[in-house]
Amino acid sequence: MKRSARLLAQHKVTQAYPIIDHTFDAVVVGAGGAGLRAAMGISAAGFDCACITKLYPTRSHTIAAQGGINAALSNVAQDDWRWHMYDTVKGADWLGDQDAIQYMCQEAPAIVAELEQMGVPFSRTPEGLIYQRPFGGQSFNFGKEQARRCCAASDRTGHAMLHTLYGQSFQYGVNFFNEYFALDLIMDDEGVCRGVMAMSLEDGSMHRFRAKQTVLATGGYGRAFFSCTSAKSCTGDGIAMAARAGLPSSDLEFVQFHPTGIYGPGVLMTEGCRGEGGILINGEGERFMERYAPSAKDLASRDVVSRAMTLEILEGRGCGPKKDHVHLQLHHLEPSVLHDKLPGISENAMTFAGVNVEKEPVPVVPTVHYTMGGIPTLWTGEVVKPRNGDYEAIVPGLLAAGETACASVHGANRLGANSLLDIVIFGKSCANTVAFSLTKDGRAQDELPADAGEASIARVDKILHNKGDLPTARLRESLKSTMAMHAGVFRTQELLDEGCRKVNSIYQQFEDVYVDDKSPVWNSNLIETLELQNLLACAIQTIESAKPRKESRGAHARDDYPDRDDVHWMKHTLSYIDDIQKGTVRLDYRPVHNYTLTNEVEPFEPMKRVY
Repeated sequence: MKRSARLLAQHKVTQAYPIIDHTFDAVVVGAGGAGLRAAMGISAAGFDCACITKLYPTRSHTIAAQGGINAALSNVAQDDWRWHMYDTVKGADWLGDQDAIQYMCQEAPAIVAELEQMGVPFSRTPEGLIYQRPFGGQSFNFGKEQARRCCAASDRTGHAMLHTLYGQSFQYGVNFFNEYFALDLIMDDEGVCRGVMAMSLEDGSMHRFRAKQTVLATGGYGRAFFSCTSAKSCTGDGIAMAARAGLPSSDLEFVQFHPTGIYGPGVLMTEGCRGEGGILINGEGERFMERYAPSAKDLASRDVVSRAMTLEILEGRGCGPKKDHVHLQLHHLEPSVLHDKLPGISENAMTFAGVNVEKEPVPVVPTVHYTMGGIPTLWTGEVVKPRNGDYEAIVPGLLAAGETACASVHGANRLGANSLLDIVIFGKSCANTVAFSLTKDGRAQDELPADAGEASIARVDKILHNKGDLPTARLRESLKSTMAMHAGVFRTQELLDEGCRKVNSIYQQFEDVYVDDKSPVWNSNLIETLELQNLLACAIQTIESAKPRKESRGAHARDDYPDRDDVHWMKHTLSYIDDIQKGTVRLDYRPVHNYTLTNEVEPFEPMKRVY
């Protein structure tokens, strides 16, 4: 009876919001590197593909990626994709799925060659080959020496890739719906994804996209934290859409802190700075990474460097009047290196820190940079929802790629320059899977139920006309400061328990949020409130997933449990929000894939992770 009354109320609400229907073979949500590569590939295969994006595509966060993209090209020295795979498995602290990691690393040289042919303007060696720089956590010969594997376009590699992929997408006829905010997945009673509900930012109109295949590529949720390198658009929309559809998220407790965010604004100073020879200095003028990582030093894995920096600050060896940061020194490098290899970094240091990198060091602190967890997928891009004891059971019609997905190639910690590789490898993998499925099963689609998407419209209407008195910005700031305090670089049971209570309280307070602007036209107040709702869904799963994991692995570092526990915790966390109104989180677990895709390489057995 209650359900019938709710459906009747939803139907009355939606009568005030006319729905515009669209039908495509496939819909991609997000227009960063993963979304564009997926949409381009689907359209290139001859299928009708829509790309829904809340931003103009060239404003997507891929544009902020600086350092480069990893691939064993052997342009500078002899390399092997197996060495790249070993580094990725080790960097992931053995929580990565080795079949997916093999696929990514083995395909990397071909995907970089493909990008080059598309027109990505990579920097060049004197011989005219793609330039490769050293990067953190990368080695030759299974950890024996520092590798040069990171293919770079100066320090603007993501910028170059995004513009190139956008141009290619136009060439293949992708249908772009720019500045449309995706609201929810459309799921049928059999658990099949049938499309997406979206809202036009321009006029507030509601659009129902019916599709045989849907790809989520909406990026991460760094904006749930106080200091981060993420754009303001990184609000975990895809992860929250999956949660509202009853689907799990995987490994959200693993949040990467980049060692070198500019002190204050948190703007990224690429790992390429240290790859080109930059070093970290504490308040005593010491190159302290030699104590924490004797071999790799400043090019140790990001979680290792971030923890070392935090320890230096906590032990009173920080820089500045408050001793609350360290210095990134670049002025010992040749000016030609700074001008040719790091021009954007030099500009950012002057703009955001007032520092001339040729003369003085840059103040830096660890800053939230990347979320290793996301929507669980196979290496094919297909979304996983375990059922009936089958941990590999897929959700028909739904795929995911990029930071919003968890393949899981990054495990507990991502290596630098593997993210640009991830987005194009698995964006392409999604395109291949979609094209294969549409060719095999045909393009015919059943009609959607007449009430499809009404719950999404009712949700928007409720938020828009809520009678609360709490401004969106105030609740958002409360969430960000709580996550920074209780889910930071170092965690303890006490901090996590208190953090869970606080985030749950903040989640409940969303009922009191008030949207001042009632207009349907460019209502940024409403969009920021919808984004906050998505951030809350991500944040509550993050801290609830972290609380029971009593070990230190990768980016999840526990003061009270300093060692890795492979016996009890070498498994993926799965988190579900069973009651979306109350934020009730249920946890489950799924085995790590400790096997490879082919017999061309043997699985790498767990060992102590040192640099």
